[in-house]
Amino acid sequence: MSFVEYGDTIKDGDTAIVFLGHESMFPVKVQHGTVTQTKYGVIRHSTDLIGKKYGSRVTCSKGGWVFILHPTPELWTMNLPHRTQILYSTDISIITMMLELKPGSIVCESGTGSGSLSHALIRTVAPTGHLYTVEFHQQRAEKAREEFREHGVEHLVTVTNQDVCKNGFGVSNIADAVFLDIPSPWEAIGHAKSALKAEGGRICSFSPCIEQVQRTCLAMEEYGFTEINTLEILLRVYNVRTISLQIPDLGKAAEDNSSTGFDSSSPSNQGSLCANLQQGTVQFKSGVPLREMVGHTGYLTFATKS
Repeated sequence: MSFVEYGDTIKDGDTAIVFLGHESMFPVKVQHGTVTQTKYGVIRHSTDLIGKKYGSRVTCSKGGWVFILHPTPELWTMNLPHRTQILYSTDISIITMMLELKPGSIVCESGTGSGSLSHALIRTVAPTGHLYTVEFHQQRAEKAREEFREHGVEHLVTVTNQDVCKNGFGVSNIADAVFLDIPSPWEAIGHAKSALKAEGGRICSFSPCIEQVQRTCLAMEEYGFTEINTLEILLRVYNVRTISLQIPDLGKAAEDNSSTGFDSSSPSNQGSLCANLQQGTVQFKSGVPLREMVGHTGYLTFATKS
């Protein structure tokens, strides 16, 4: 099993996603002899999971059932254990595009955090690219290494435990792109420029406060970055549902009929006249926004090394 390459069957040691519904799922490490408790009953890994195909419907001990899904970076973002605040798919998608990443790209990242963005970056640059990710916190760095190894992507990522603002990324002139998600990104702009290839590359900094953005932009200008721009991604979700609206009364039907030559004495037209006189409702599908939406998450500042 790998987050990069798809595996058809569930194997001992795999990370799988137990899907109970769109609002209810969780990851599980498949191990021989282990059981997992759900609201529908027990799932026995040895008999219910190992050897079954991903996407299979598994019946639990109480008679309910769940689906077992192959892990992807998107599913992992929704279900990973939070060691820090994470980036979600809305920001991840624009970061991947604006950094112009593709298979074979070399990316430097700091900090690693919970690994949400890291998994998406690894999937994007695979199979020949590489991610160099730096994490200041030692325990988080060790946990990230462990997860990358369990997820079958350790050959595509190098995890370093150090302070990127003081010691940089540990590489020079090899990166196509750099991503910063740290409290003081302006202190790491010089190291980011050194990590990027001599012929140029892209940089992105994620910051929740506009004051951080201001200082980062000034540092980017100081180090010669161009095309500096900041944006914010806001997501608004719509529900498609059936709604009912009253038919409007646009005037007396008799007056409308007389002006258009409508013959009310005709038996075939009497039914239509009665229907027009009756005020009712009509139903149709409509997109209705949710009453609550995700507000500000952070500012994304992009720039180019000339």
